[in-house]
Amino acid sequence: MTDGTIRIGYVGAGGNTRLRHLPGFAEIDGVESVSVANRSRESGQRVADDFGLSTVYDSWIDLIEADDTNAICIGTWPYMHRNLVLAALDADKHVLTEARMAMNSEEAREMLDASLLKPHLVTQIVPAPHTLKIDNTIKDLITDGYFGDVLSVDITVHQGGFVDRDAELHWRHSRDLSGNNIMQMGIWYEAIMRWFGPAAAVTAIGRVNVTHRKGWDGGLAYIAIPDHIEILIEFASGPVARMRLSTVTGLAPDDQVWIFGSEGTVHVDSASMTVNGGRRGDGDLSEIEIPEEKQGDWRVEEEFINAIRGIEPVTHTNFFDGVRYMEFTDAVNISMQRGERVTLPLV
Repeated sequence: MTDGTIRIGYVGAGGNTRLRHLPGFAEIDGVESVSVANRSRESGQRVADDFGLSTVYDSWIDLIEADDTNAICIGTWPYMHRNLVLAALDADKHVLTEARMAMNSEEAREMLDASLLKPHLVTQIVPAPHTLKIDNTIKDLITDGYFGDVLSVDITVHQGGFVDRDAELHWRHSRDLSGNNIMQMGIWYEAIMRWFGPAAAVTAIGRVNVTHRKGWDGGLAYIAIPDHIEILIEFASGPVARMRLSTVTGLAPDDQVWIFGSEGTVHVDSASMTVNGGRRGDGDLSEIEIPEEKQGDWRVEEEFINAIRGIEPVTHTNFFDGVRYMEFTDAVNISMQRGERVTLPLV
């Protein structure tokens, strides 16, 4: 492969891969989607038929080791990310992996270390996309002194309603598949870390209110991942944040973020990603317009290819940030288990 074409193989072509990555790469000149290995050959063949891939592999090992690609896109659940990334780097291939980065921070650090041994290869994690529209605006408000000193942050995320013990089992309920990741905790921490930097300490309480569901094999699947969690976050940059995530809070208010400063307050509506703010002396909040040139958007595939071509570095999301959010995830789990405040970084 000396013609400059970037040829991509897909391991685990799930929903986001079909929705985003396959169509996104198809729009970029000089990029070819070549192969796929899915959980079954039949599902892999459907992906190949739908998107014009030439080769279906029965084994992800065969796909990664084959000489028909120079980049790998990983769309599996977190339990496979470490092994797949290490194998792709060992095969001297660039790699884009779906989030969450790994099962825990130990795996994440292994992945980062392996990437640093291959600096000529590009490694990227699919970013949390929900705040891309407003990230630049929030960062500008902080930098320009709109808030004064940022003092306190309040984040509430409600996925679902009242307790539903009959809902289907999801892979995110399984520690064997998801590791230490909890609901949308890591996604939100990744996003607000863009605004405030990394946490210095966390204190967390979690509850598993639905302890078991009907498993995929027809038996009972026992659940150890919380469906309600409350976290106090002390950011190294100064603010204290409260994050509440739940799938069992019926009639809860809409998802939202409040940022309170010594001189200004901002409210973010998480559904519309609109920003309203007010400063000392104002009677109420008013909408803060986000100029079009400041609005970020999904450009994961473009950034990955541009990084391979040396046009721009990976910013959303590199392996260093992935390790940071996995360390936060581990710290939350440690705090829940031990009932104590946990400082970061862990090592």
